Amino acid sequence: MLGNYVKIASRKLNRHKSYTVINVVSLSLGIACTILIFTLVKYHLSFDSFHANKDRIYRIYTELHTEKVTYSTGVPNPMGEAFRSGYSVADEVGRIAFFKKRVVAVSPEKKFEEDIAFADPDFLRIFNFPLIQGNPQMSLQERNTALITDRIAKKYFGTQDPIGKLLRVDSSLSVRITGILQNLPPNTDFHTEIYIPFSNLQEHSPWIVEKDWWLGFNKEMQCFIRLKPGISAATVDSRILTAITNKYYDKEMAKQFQFKLQPLSDVHFNPKLRGYTEKKNLWTFALIGFFLVVTACVNFINLATAQALGRSREIGVRKALGSQRGAIFWQFITETALIAGSALLIAFGLAYVALPFVNQWFDIELSLNPLTDTYLLAFLLFLLLVVIFCSGAYPGLILARFQPVLALKGKLSQQAVGSFSLRKGLVVTQFAISQLLIIGTLIITNQLRYSQQADMGFRKDAIVILPVPDNKKSKINTLGTQLSEMSGVENVTFFDTPPATEFLGSTSFRFDSRPKAEAFNISIKSADHQYIPTFKIPILAGRNLNPSDTIREYLLNETAVKSLGLASLQDVVGKSATINGRSGTIVGVIKDFHFKSFRVAIEPLCLTTWGEVYNSCGVKVNPANLGPTLSAFEKAWKAMYPSSIFTYRFLDEDIERFYKLDNMLLQLIQAFAAIAIFVGCLGLYGLVSFMAAQKTKEIGVRKVLGASAASILWLFGKEFFRLLLVAFMLAAPLAWWIMDKWLNNFVYRVELGAGIFILAILITLIVALLTVGFRSVKAALMNPIKTLRTE
Repeated sequence: MLGNYVKIASRKLNRHKSYTVINVVSLSLGIACTILIFTLVKYHLSFDSFHANKDRIYRIYTELHTEKVTYSTGVPNPMGEAFRSGYSVADEVGRIAFFKKRVVAVSPEKKFEEDIAFADPDFLRIFNFPLIQGNPQMSLQERNTALITDRIAKKYFGTQDPIGKLLRVDSSLSVRITGILQNLPPNTDFHTEIYIPFSNLQEHSPWIVEKDWWLGFNKEMQCFIRLKPGISAATVDSRILTAITNKYYDKEMAKQFQFKLQPLSDVHFNPKLRGYTEKKNLWTFALIGFFLVVTACVNFINLATAQALGRSREIGVRKALGSQRGAIFWQFITETALIAGSALLIAFGLAYVALPFVNQWFDIELSLNPLTDTYLLAFLLFLLLVVIFCSGAYPGLILARFQPVLALKGKLSQQAVGSFSLRKGLVVTQFAISQLLIIGTLIITNQLRYSQQADMGFRKDAIVILPVPDNKKSKINTLGTQLSEMSGVENVTFFDTPPATEFLGSTSFRFDSRPKAEAFNISIKSADHQYIPTFKIPILAGRNLNPSDTIREYLLNETAVKSLGLASLQDVVGKSATINGRSGTIVGVIKDFHFKSFRVAIEPLCLTTWGEVYNSCGVKVNPANLGPTLSAFEKAWKAMYPSSIFTYRFLDEDIERFYKLDNMLLQLIQAFAAIAIFVGCLGLYGLVSFMAAQKTKEIGVRKVLGASAASILWLFGKEFFRLLLVAFMLAAPLAWWIMDKWLNNFVYRVELGAGIFILAILITLIVALLTVGFRSVKAALMNPIKTLRTE
């Protein structure tokens, strides 16, 4: 029986090639996108799920309660030791300090730029990063040692045994390799491949481990714990971390500093704590994948029901010869299964071809192998069954319930094969989805264009940022002089962070003779006196900083002065300030500028000179002769820092990175919108083709009676244009609600004007006009004599 079903279905699909091609293509595109989305969502949901006892692993993070609540992944350095020695609720407590892009030298000629970390021995007992060489019991115990991954070992030493080899880190610390870690899996947020004992941090970066310094913290200084079985995070939050706060802070500061536990499962999905993305973005992708499959299934149902009248005599003969409803239903399901199965195979091939581009796009390592990935195999089978029954069940039931007498006489009405109202509803659904994606694309494009092109309050074009590996005063003075004398250089400045940076810590602020610290915290930037003229930041009151390499003077921004409650900007000039425990004189007020992304409001900020932390050099250049200028930079820089690796970047590229994830989201939605429109147009073209076939005689009669080609075109177009307008009426309010919520992530945002929605409906109408018009013109220009003779 099944073989008979397959044979008949194959003949039927081969006979109606256009029907088969439209369905296979639309289903293939929809399923291919869904496979890629499933793989992407599964990949992100799997992050750090391979660790043993993952449900008991937490990161302690800082909540700073001032005028508003801010969050940091970092904690004060003493936190780890205080938690470990004072309480027994955790099996392990591991501190770790991360440092990005440090110079690691195997020899004077062989240097690499790598991320490194200084970690307690407990850190590797909390997480499942196993050793493949070395003694696990001694890992990170002995000073001046290091653990590296197998990938790094091969990169540095090739086939040589790396154990016992020496590495020099930042020209200041020599470490001996004592162990090789298994290569890190791609689905982890811990990407560091070189670990050094925490006890060596004092030599590398003493400023980050000042003893008992509870009032400061750095986002890279983190503390992880693994709770004992039966201990709840809520108990630790409410009792132990609160007790630590009350013990090490006075009453006023205890109100500001609060510490809480973040589950390991939340690390990847919490943007407030530097997570990669929110889970709601994954569910958005999943919903888009569902919509694309629905759009393809709608095509199938529309075309199948439209074609049903043409199969009425076939069904009538089958029923007259004794076929039961069930047999006819399963015959149609077999046809659907052949189309869906072919589409699935093509879709998998398309997804496989597209996967390298997706990996490059997101800088990830996805793979497609249903033979080894049981989740993917189960998803493909489930998707195939869903597509078969969602697409085939309704048309199959329609065909199965034909009355044989009416079918054989050819007197079946349109109602008998599924009303045109149903197909109208399905077309509306298709184009509502397309318009929803189009509106989303237009709004995200506008916001990102605004965020990247709007005036941020400082100069950002043609500014090259160079690293400063050694910030001794003599070296940076010499480098600054050499760079300033070069042709094409306008300004040179040294600083810790450029005007706009993704993460910037904040600290306490005491103004003048006020007895208490202010209720708000203030962000601090350290830079020399050339920072203001280089980035063209306007001074509204007072003067610029004087040359110095120690903290003596401060510049405040407008928001900081307003937060102090002063009537005039001039009132703050000449007053004293204690910021981060260091006193100085406020000498001026600078105009507010966006020193973070447009997602957050401008906050209180101060600028001061502190040469110890200068790690970057900004150079304003003439872009007309950029190549030779950069070559000259490299020559001077290498002469100053011969043991380091020369790199550079442009300030505007830094700013673009604020919106990296949003740009990727935009590109995805653009691709999905284009596919949704194309699939919808395929279905529209198929429907118009069947309408033209059914109305062949009507069109011939109309033309003989004098109807113009334009009136014939309107016969086809008017119904579909009405449906597109209905789809817009449904999509527009939903799109407005969704995109308004997305725009609420930005404090500085574009407004949702009517123009975007008008543009969306015009795009859809133009695409539909081209689709319907091509087939309609062909029908309208057909010779009526030939048509009527054929009929």
